[in-house]
Amino acid sequence: MSLPAAPSAPSTTDPAPGLSDGVREALAVTRRGCDELLPEADWIRKLVRAENTGKPLRIKLGLDPTAPDIHIGHTVVLNKLRQLQDLGHTVIFLIGDFTSMIGDPSGRNATRPPLTREQIAANARTYYRQASLVLDPEKTEIRYNSEWSDPLGARGMIELAAKYTLARMLERDDFTERFKAGNPISVHELLYPLMQGYDSVALRSDLELGGTDQKFNLLVGRSLQTEYGQEPQCILTMPLLEGLDGVVKMSKSKGNYIGITEEANTMFAKVLSISDVQMWKWFTLLSFRPEAEIAALRREVEGGRNPKDAKVLLAHEITARFHGAAAAGAAEQDFQRRAAGGVPDEIPEVALAGAPLSIGSLLKRAGLVPSTSEALRLVDQGGVRIDGTVVADKGLKLGAGHFVVQVGKRKFARVTLSA
Repeated sequence: MSLPAAPSAPSTTDPAPGLSDGVREALAVTRRGCDELLPEADWIRKLVRAENTGKPLRIKLGLDPTAPDIHIGHTVVLNKLRQLQDLGHTVIFLIGDFTSMIGDPSGRNATRPPLTREQIAANARTYYRQASLVLDPEKTEIRYNSEWSDPLGARGMIELAAKYTLARMLERDDFTERFKAGNPISVHELLYPLMQGYDSVALRSDLELGGTDQKFNLLVGRSLQTEYGQEPQCILTMPLLEGLDGVVKMSKSKGNYIGITEEANTMFAKVLSISDVQMWKWFTLLSFRPEAEIAALRREVEGGRNPKDAKVLLAHEITARFHGAAAAGAAEQDFQRRAAGGVPDEIPEVALAGAPLSIGSLLKRAGLVPSTSEALRLVDQGGVRIDGTVVADKGLKLGAGHFVVQVGKRKFARVTLSA
């Protein structure tokens, strides 16, 4: 799969005067959709050097296999990695089999139980196979951080810990908040940023990617590389993708995710279930359409075009990426056929607040069932549809948006759900 180069946003001034076209393109690809590129001047110097010497840069992304599957939230950084890979740079897909045993404290307000080696091994088996749906497997360097972390031993761990201070570690927001609140911070959690940073030393990384919640860990990598006499890496943080509920970060444990191996019809329908507001962030982070095209589409919607038209384009693009154009087209036709068939011209309109809302609560509050238990029974029997798609998950939570809800053959409601 070849991804189109991502153009930079239109500008009236030259953001990088005196650079070659190749460096300008690489800089534009790097910047698109990112939250921060630090330090940008260092990254430009690295790009210029790579062009002059013909030696590709080493670009690293680490993922801990804390779950058996990758969802499209992970692909925000994977897409960026692939775009930089297509420019000729060396991409390192790092599976954090060692760091998974510690547990990343990023964004946590409590200690997370570490995974066992058996759990990690089981999850890691699928990680790269699924990541290869985005990355070019023939041009990707696959590494496991146990390669260099296990041999460190007690002496090496102490020597590594001596290169970073507790005061700097407690500058980390989640540690600071937990410390002030009197919540426990286990000593092993302080090791996580050090071990992730040591990965950058071992791999001699030029650029490391991560979500915005990884900024502290990525900066530790820069610091440790300096301590070990290496040129420090630049860091590129990407925004976190909220899940189907439109509220919290996409997560399998929250049930608000789209797995990249889910079947085409399910994937298509799930994309269509996101809210009209949330859709634009998904366009920015997941679509490969030119930014000017997305901006024009947004103006059309703001001018009165049905937002579902835009959402269908997004659903088709994402589904085609993982299943091919034919499967995406079939999923779209199936959705349109089922959404249009059998829906009366006039059905009750119901406005509900409280998104995300469970399917049982939504059906009861919309007056379509007498109780949540009856709603769940009907879901079990395949008697509930959202926008023509059969609901199979009793734990489904719906984010803000507009939905045609059908119960049985004759009960319908057009539901507007807000936060």
